[in-house]
Amino acid sequence: MSYRMNVILNKEIVANTWRMVSENEALAELLQAAGNLVVPLSLWQQERAALAGRSGKTGVWLKGPDDPAQLQLNGTAPDLPLIAIEFAQFVDGRGYSIGRLLRERYGFKGELRAFGDVFRDQLPYLTRCGFNSFVLKEGKSLEDALKAFDDFSDAYQNAADQPVPHYRRRLAAAAA
Repeated sequence: MSYRMNVILNKEIVANTWRMVSENEALAELLQAAGNLVVPLSLWQQERAALAGRSGKTGVWLKGPDDPAQLQLNGTAPDLPLIAIEFAQFVDGRGYSIGRLLRERYGFKGELRAFGDVFRDQLPYLTRCGFNSFVLKEGKSLEDALKAFDDFSDAYQNAADQPVPHYRRRLAAAAA
């Protein structure tokens, strides 16, 4: 799986401290691996207890057809430091829905990362859905992508990043 040295996290370029793990990597090697790993949902479901005993942090990655409810423990998202959502194709919008579900229904508070076929133009919309971390498609400029966060000054509707719609914020400001 490709590995980018830098990612965008909370609207800043930072060093990537997570290694993506493929579904066919040996569990014994993963348990001995140093550093932070992001494992596929199927591996996390099968080996959750063993992975929890690792010295590094473990995150989970979901694909478009995966149901985020499969991460649910006792009605909330598990205490994972990172959940990565794979965007296999630009035209596949299921990752947006997964992001909103994780933030709004399951209360996930950790790093929510979009990776795969991710471009600059998607960043404002992904942010609205609760994503705060981005790995752009290979060959795309992270510096240029940061400018996407300034494309829109405000949004009218409520979303994961702003639960109060614009008209209510304006009414509250006028009343104050």
